[in-house]
Amino acid sequence: MSHSLSPASLSAVPHASLRALRAALVRDLGDGFAAVLQEAGYAGGESVFGAFREWCAGNGVGAPEQLPIERFTEAATRFFADAGWGHVTIAPLGDAVVALDSADWSESDPAAQMPYPSCYYSAGMLADLFGRVADGQMGGMEVECRSTGAPRCRFLLGSPEVLGHVYQRLTEGVGYETALGEVG
Repeated sequence: MSHSLSPASLSAVPHASLRALRAALVRDLGDGFAAVLQEAGYAGGESVFGAFREWCAGNGVGAPEQLPIERFTEAATRFFADAGWGHVTIAPLGDAVVALDSADWSESDPAAQMPYPSCYYSAGMLADLFGRVADGQMGGMEVECRSTGAPRCRFLLGSPEVLGHVYQRLTEGVGYETALGEVG
């Protein structure tokens, strides 16, 4: 049985509105749009985490931060689908990060023709949410995006140091898989 999300901490925002917001920020701020959306997403992570905790309790799952990884992954997968974010898979990608993949992620817009992954709101929100589960600071970075024409959105979640390394290597033209392989 699925329970609704808490109306006290969340408001439903239509997918089209989130996409239109990104398009307006790109138009008005250029590359500065990324930091604005990521900061807003990070600020919303606490409320999404609260909704996730309530969803877990209402579905008999238990506290998300106390679940074994397999049960946590299953719960998070169901939660994101029920909450309207999209259908996801969550899996370790090496020893340093977790990948969250979705072929229907709500922030993405296949018609946007963005030059680089651009679901920055989601990256910020996921970093905060997963950091709360891990009880430590996490970074979030999208490395594949449906808004660029890719078949899925792929978010990497890991320590800020690891994702900083990946980002630096991406700016040097190295793929994220190679950059992750360099992390000890």
